[in-house]
Amino acid sequence: MRYDLIIFDNDGVLVDSEPISNRHLAGYLTELGHPTSYEDSLRDYMGSATHRIHELILERTGQRLPDDFDDVFHARVFAAFERELQPVPGVAGVLEKLAADGVPYCVASSGSHERIRVGHRTTGLDRWFRDERVFSSQDVGRGKPAPDLFLYAAERMGVAPERCVVVEDSPLGVQAAVAAGMDVYGFTAMTPAGRLAGANQLFSSMGGLLDLLV
Repeated sequence: MRYDLIIFDNDGVLVDSEPISNRHLAGYLTELGHPTSYEDSLRDYMGSATHRIHELILERTGQRLPDDFDDVFHARVFAAFERELQPVPGVAGVLEKLAADGVPYCVASSGSHERIRVGHRTTGLDRWFRDERVFSSQDVGRGKPAPDLFLYAAERMGVAPERCVVVEDSPLGVQAAVAAGMDVYGFTAMTPAGRLAGANQLFSSMGGLLDLLV
């Protein structure tokens, strides 16, 4: 194996949550008087922590989102996860192979610990992710595109950044991995390849990831 640690993003890489999340985010922002299409949401917020939503809305409109925005948004998304969420096709096989071969891996997500856990329980991926393998932007001061989360995950896993590879599907995540001094493989199932141009490698299906890692 080329690396000592595989760091997975969560949304869109492990669980197929981006269509669900961005559909509800666009709808909720529109309800609040900030017209947002599904495509707008993917472009502006995919891969980011919720604080970025607040920051961009304030920057663009001068208005603050309601104090209960995060709670309402997460409640809607979690309810939809229970009904609709699926693992990304092929990812279970990748995790099974890594675990069988003893290859260290973890997840580092812009989402909250609760969001990660709800998604993993719903899809059955929780069997591969004990608590010590789960890292959230809640654990650090700044979310992606800052490198803090990936550097924190590597430190906690005891691996130097240059020995890590990040598996990402968002431009913000790719920027964060590059800033952390890590290699990054861009997953293009939902994101146009041109938006992940900073990645070392690009792949479009999970079946091709293992070939890139050896």
